[in-house]
Amino acid sequence: MRWQVHSEEPLYTDRWLDVRVADVELPDGRHLDHRLIRTAPGAGAVVMDDRRRVLLIWRHRFITDTWGWEIPIGKIDEGEEPIAAAAREVEEETGWRPGPLRPLLYTQPTSGISDSEHHIFRADSARYIGPPTEAWEAERVEWVPLTDIRRLIDKRDLVSGTSMNALLYVLSQP
Repeated sequence: MRWQVHSEEPLYTDRWLDVRVADVELPDGRHLDHRLIRTAPGAGAVVMDDRRRVLLIWRHRFITDTWGWEIPIGKIDEGEEPIAAAAREVEEETGWRPGPLRPLLYTQPTSGISDSEHHIFRADSARYIGPPTEAWEAERVEWVPLTDIRRLIDKRDLVSGTSMNALLYVLSQP
């Protein structure tokens, strides 16, 4: 059932993404043109405190015209280690410096259309260092009780795939 890729041609490329069309051969021999998006990897973190609250940002996503809670996450810069990118993104987006980070999970949130990969870490503490340096990323930053996550998902106040994956993963742990 493995699809064979015979070629890829760029349709649009900039510093953020690379949109391509691939000539793909299906197992039955048919060919199709499949669109795909290549992106730089991302890294983020679930940051907890000693009261089992998680550090989240409330933000608007213009593409879907929706508001929602998300964990801090962003692009891994060229030559940057995922763990360093996760720590940087938490600080830039929230103004909190995470405590020691450890790997939580790896996810490919849109593997049917994109090679996007997200490296998610966990910290069990954080220290406030000042206002976010990228204040345009979020309307507000809050510590949200982990016990509220399922309710936020049910209300569609938490719909980001990677954030949902990471938080549900944390909830599933003892």
